[in-house]
Amino acid sequence: MKAYYCDHFVLPLPATHSFPMAKYRRLRERVIEEGIVAPTDLVEPQAVSVEHLTRVHDPDYVESVVAGTLGVEHQRRIGFPWSPAMVERSRRSVGGTISAALTALSEGMAVNLAGGTHHAFRERGEGYCVFNDIAVAARVLQAEAPQLTRIAVVDCDVHQGNGTAAIFRDDASVFTFSIHGEKNFPFRKEASDLDVTLPDGTGDDEYLRCLADALDVVARQQPDFVFYLAGADPFEGDRLGRLALSIEGLRVRDRMVFDRFAAAPIATCMGGGYCPDVDTIVTIHANTIRELSMTARLATGV
Repeated sequence: MKAYYCDHFVLPLPATHSFPMAKYRRLRERVIEEGIVAPTDLVEPQAVSVEHLTRVHDPDYVESVVAGTLGVEHQRRIGFPWSPAMVERSRRSVGGTISAALTALSEGMAVNLAGGTHHAFRERGEGYCVFNDIAVAARVLQAEAPQLTRIAVVDCDVHQGNGTAAIFRDDASVFTFSIHGEKNFPFRKEASDLDVTLPDGTGDDEYLRCLADALDVVARQQPDFVFYLAGADPFEGDRLGRLALSIEGLRVRDRMVFDRFAAAPIATCMGGGYCPDVDTIVTIHANTIRELSMTARLATGV
């Protein structure tokens, strides 16, 4: 199973910044150490082209990011100061999801060890998201694989995928599903095709029951390709999560998604995770990749 990584393209953030940049390098190291991904299956993606970005994003916004003319308010909403390294990192992260999607189309599944930048809208970024990687990858798939008639986005980050919902509003070719905290960021929600909102403190049993019901609805759409955003931030110890899932509950969540869509190509990306203990975030993400790898092995009989 191919895994795409870009952790060596690092955002130059202050030491006090809340974004856990170190998790990406540690995740790559963990999946190798534990034999979840073979070293030969780790691939550095190309940076996404401007042409591909403008399949989704406003050309003026893309130009302002690439050229370094992004205004102060745009930078504030994104949460990162502009820098050439920020541009490169953002483009590589999108490139990773595109590569994972194209690989999944031919091999059944693949993973981006980053990605999940679902708060980016057509004309702006926000919430640590510069470009919307899943939206761009979906448009690239549709251009290169016109046989795909129904793509589904299964977003299990604790924060609603508001940018993704807005980008695909009234687009019957992409079904968007988000299960998230009702009172959490973003405080102005968009309308996905299916939203499941959960109160603060929701634990494993209620979350998994709601997820099972929602996956039934998504499955009835008969998607021929699935993007899975496997956020680590529903974890009970997450600083920004406000839900109460255990590490085991999150592993079961992943298994439910992979089992339900085992017959469709699936591209997985990581999404958020803000536990003060970065190793806990890495464990949750590594479990996701392990579950995906087990699905791949079952599918191939290896």
